[in-house]
Amino acid sequence: MKIILFSKMFREKGPEELVELAHSLGIDGYDLAVRPGYPVDPENAEEELPRVAELMRRSDLDIPMVTGNFDLLEPSHPTALPILRGMDRADVRLLKLGYFRFHPGEHAYLEEVERIRRAFGEWEPLARQYGVKVCYHCHSGEHMGMNCASLMHLLSGFDPQCLGAYLDAGHMVVEGEAFPLGLAMVRDYLSIVAVKDVLLTRVEKNGHGSVKVDWVQAGMGVVDWTEVFDCLAEAGYDGPVSIHCEFQAPEGEFMAAVEREVAFYRRFTGR
Repeated sequence: MKIILFSKMFREKGPEELVELAHSLGIDGYDLAVRPGYPVDPENAEEELPRVAELMRRSDLDIPMVTGNFDLLEPSHPTALPILRGMDRADVRLLKLGYFRFHPGEHAYLEEVERIRRAFGEWEPLARQYGVKVCYHCHSGEHMGMNCASLMHLLSGFDPQCLGAYLDAGHMVVEGEAFPLGLAMVRDYLSIVAVKDVLLTRVEKNGHGSVKVDWVQAGMGVVDWTEVFDCLAEAGYDGPVSIHCEFQAPEGEFMAAVEREVAFYRRFTGR
């Protein structure tokens, strides 16, 4: 498995600085955020992404995935084709879409499933044309595909060479889905795995209990990482593992926490 870092938290770093950071951390590359305000953005992706990918490869690094902006959901989006063309030229083969929101009081679930499947049906020929796999991330909360069961409502029946599942053990815990079961559901579509830990705490709410969700440094939460990586190994998974670093850290201590995060997950991957 390749250990990569999601560049979302490093918006201020240029490509050369990202290379330096990768070497200092001992990671294999990046899930590169291609969003407004980042060094590679939707406006320059067609030209800049191949340049940055080549810079990374000359430094023995890789960009297995790019992550589009939150509103990149359908291929009619104005940034879709420039990003796909840039990815193909750069030989970057995984694209992460944004999130389809779901509000239970406003939306009919099965109607939303069909709407999203129509969008995925439009992505499929473009993915095949550009040699890219379009991936959807399971994300807890008011999102479609909040866990693997919901995600498979969206992906089932599509070509797994064109549409992929982006698994996230932390979000699966929030949604109460056992990792072995979720992995079994998406196994044919599994393309990339996100790693971040989460702490669930009981809090008082109107005289009864509720759950507080905190994203924390690896090993400080409730994700059973031994189970997660044992399951991935048993499934023969050898794809990217993307570290998200979405935890809070005291001022001035974030980079030290990132180093610990990378070291923690490297223990499980053998890299």
